[in-house]
Amino acid sequence: MDVNVPDARLMPATLAPPAAFSGRGRRFAWTLLLLAVAFGAVPAAIVGTGSSYLAQIAITTMIFVILSASLNHVTGTAGLLSIGHAAFYGIGAYAAALLSTKLGLPFIVTLPAAGLIAALFGFLVALPTMRLVSIYFAVATLGIGEMIYVILLNWVDFTRGPMGIRGIPPISLFGWQADTLLSRYLAVAVIAVACVWVLHRLTHSYYGNALRALREDDQCADSMGINVERLKIESFVVATFFAGIAGALLAHTSAYIAPDNFRFMESILILAMVVVGGLGSLPGAVVGALFMIVLPEALRDIGDYRMIAVGATMFLSILLLPKGMLAEGTALGFVRRSFSRGWATIAGGTPVGWK
Repeated sequence: MDVNVPDARLMPATLAPPAAFSGRGRRFAWTLLLLAVAFGAVPAAIVGTGSSYLAQIAITTMIFVILSASLNHVTGTAGLLSIGHAAFYGIGAYAAALLSTKLGLPFIVTLPAAGLIAALFGFLVALPTMRLVSIYFAVATLGIGEMIYVILLNWVDFTRGPMGIRGIPPISLFGWQADTLLSRYLAVAVIAVACVWVLHRLTHSYYGNALRALREDDQCADSMGINVERLKIESFVVATFFAGIAGALLAHTSAYIAPDNFRFMESILILAMVVVGGLGSLPGAVVGALFMIVLPEALRDIGDYRMIAVGATMFLSILLLPKGMLAEGTALGFVRRSFSRGWATIAGGTPVGWK
């Protein structure tokens, strides 16, 4: 071996190529643009119009961004097709509503409690179902989702059944109360951005690489020393935790929830967001949520024809972009370029994961 040839693995970070600085610049520019839209343009539109309808659409979009991103974690990244995600969304909403109305607990307690309760139910569901694969797991989640919906609908003494729960207090933190349209939106937007950031860090890490290995070939992943069953349970529990967080936000921003908010069609809507945006792509999940919530409202003026237009748009997007609007490969390439200093390399320059 020629001792005069430097090993790229031993090169200090200070000798990184100039492209790293442009990567940081791209990361900063994209982050700044998204934050400017979420915390600049949208609040300005809400204040300028004073429209409660616009504010509610913005809040709903942020809630579904969390749901889409969380389902993408288990279905897109880990490869477990779940079509009962709305059930855990409902568990989180009812947990927050009951804890706040029955026990008088504040939002700072009900928000994480809703996520933890939904995650607990997700863990109990995952234990007997993780040995199922492919369509069998999907059918199991469908059945469990319908069971939870029926319980919410018929357990009148506890959930008030079809009458729902009213009088849920608004978001409040340390004496500050989100009692205006703008404050409610900003509170939900901050929490949504935090949730997406956490899922981003999970997805683009060695843990995320293990989830992708599980998705591509679980037997091969098992032979490489990955605890497949444990990883499946963890990914499902993480997804249900964030679904519970989204449910708590719905309860505290709408002040009323009912079982009809968490039917099977809500699960299909969330799944459609992930598929249209791009399976396995976290930015795609966000784009899919924006697309599926904003487009039907933008076409409301054409009446009943709007759903035909939305369906045709979805069909064309899947036909022309089968991997989604922002496919996983595109999203991973963007992350690697933008965060180039964070990716360790071997001698050949091949990226091997997050440093």
